[in-house]
Amino acid sequence: MNSKDFLSIIDISRENIYELVDKTNKMKSGWMPDSLNNKILALLFEKPSLRTRVSFEVGISQMGGKCIYLSKDDVGLGIREPESDIAKVLDRWVDGIVARVFSHNSLDLLANNTSIPVINALSDFEHPCQALGDLATISQHKGSFEGLNVVFIGDGNNVASSLALVCASVGVNFTLSSPVDYKLPAIILNEVESRAAISGSKVKWVLNPSEAVINADFVYTDVWVSMGQENDRKERLKDFTGYTVTEDLLNLAKPSVLFMHDMPAHRGEEIDQNVLDSSRSIAFDQAENRLYAQKAIMHSLFSK
Repeated sequence: MNSKDFLSIIDISRENIYELVDKTNKMKSGWMPDSLNNKILALLFEKPSLRTRVSFEVGISQMGGKCIYLSKDDVGLGIREPESDIAKVLDRWVDGIVARVFSHNSLDLLANNTSIPVINALSDFEHPCQALGDLATISQHKGSFEGLNVVFIGDGNNVASSLALVCASVGVNFTLSSPVDYKLPAIILNEVESRAAISGSKVKWVLNPSEAVINADFVYTDVWVSMGQENDRKERLKDFTGYTVTEDLLNLAKPSVLFMHDMPAHRGEEIDQNVLDSSRSIAFDQAENRLYAQKAIMHSLFSK
């Protein structure tokens, strides 16, 4: 990767995405570089997490490094002191920052005020670590990306945005099925369409989930109410009525369809009770692959 940071799939070339997926799969096969030997990373988390925190802490340790966990209460990003001041202080103490934030602007401020790598562990704009783990999961189950159809049911949020970008980059067809007011952001859609024009990927939006999943190889969904959106919960649950992924919905897709979810999952809302634990679900493979994808990202940033 050309940048010192890993903030957005928009900043990552098609070639880099293929390289990162290849590294992810090698990591899963047992490749264990010590790229973080004697390095210390700060995990700066405004939002709590199971998968992101544990996978980063385990990955950093396995690659020879150490980490310091800093919660919202520990730092008060942009509240107790400006992000730029926090960045300049951490820049003198640690070798890298993994940040899980509410606002993507916080990531930009951290990156612009440091000489060390900053990694996006989730923002309101994108979730690039998740998308690379997802793409690796797809490759592990299908072998090739050519001609595959990924259908995302629900909110065109940060997870959907990063997933659309990686799919369009490698030639995977991407469909979003959402209510009209929950499409991908324009800046994301423009980049997705630009990448799709190069790779040959087809990108579309379909209102009706039942129509969207026809010929799907993968059906993906995410929570309807993310952290920070709790005040909109009642409105969102109403807006997404009819967008629950059920066994009946999956039966409209290809017989070999696989179900994906970045988790945590809310059974009885975006998914039916038994979907996550069914034989068609690869959600726990996705969770596992977060570890290897993030190790691949850190190796690329710290082995320059």
